[in-house]
Amino acid sequence: MALGAPTTDQAREQVSAIVVQIQRADYEDDRAALKRLHDELAPFAKNQALASRVLYWRGFALWRRAINGFNDKADAADLQSDLRRALDEFDEATRIDPGFADAKVGALSCVGFLAYSFLQQDTGDEKTTALMARTRASWQEIQTDAPDNPRFLWVEGPIFWNIPPQYGGGQRKAIETYEKGLQLIRTQKAPASTLDPSWGEPELLMSLAWSKLNQAKPEINAAEEDANVALKLVPYWHYVKDILLPQIREAKEKTAL
Repeated sequence: MALGAPTTDQAREQVSAIVVQIQRADYEDDRAALKRLHDELAPFAKNQALASRVLYWRGFALWRRAINGFNDKADAADLQSDLRRALDEFDEATRIDPGFADAKVGALSCVGFLAYSFLQQDTGDEKTTALMARTRASWQEIQTDAPDNPRFLWVEGPIFWNIPPQYGGGQRKAIETYEKGLQLIRTQKAPASTLDPSWGEPELLMSLAWSKLNQAKPEINAAEEDANVALKLVPYWHYVKDILLPQIREAKEKTAL
């Protein structure tokens, strides 16, 4: 180790502090901070003991930067760049630690968002076909290896939402998937390492709220309840506070009229 370089324990502590900032920046829709914090993690990826987790959180920062960007209607090329770079980070984390399910979950979501972005632009059938093939293969792999990972169930929900019921998907199936994830995450023990992902409960509640609002027969009161619980867990969550809850309240007003 070079003179003056932090020990692994010191590096883990420093990375953990950056991870806290990444998660807050995600919830606050601070896309500039997510890019900066992704870059700040770069030196720590050289630490072999921490590399897979550092790469995961670098990928996470860009993945969430892209997801927030979709809500903000950011430039498609910028979103695709973030997703590709996040995918590279997740893939490298998986190469280092082949059993790291959360890195595979992040990659699965990135591939799905990339395919969605290309479809929105109607660009490149070959690109989209390749991405969809990887989505199917990755989804099947995680279903086999880590079916009870709550973060996988959060990513799996939108897949079911977009598959017709006659093919095993549907809106009800998506909601049941989120509910299963919520039940699991509330009973699972916290990970031993602060760098292992444990997020998911607020995200699952948010997705339940969105799904109940947007399903064929909306459950508006239930959607509002789930969104409020999510906001209680993360009071500074921009999407839930400033986008989702106003949509729910608007739907309630229309129903009342």
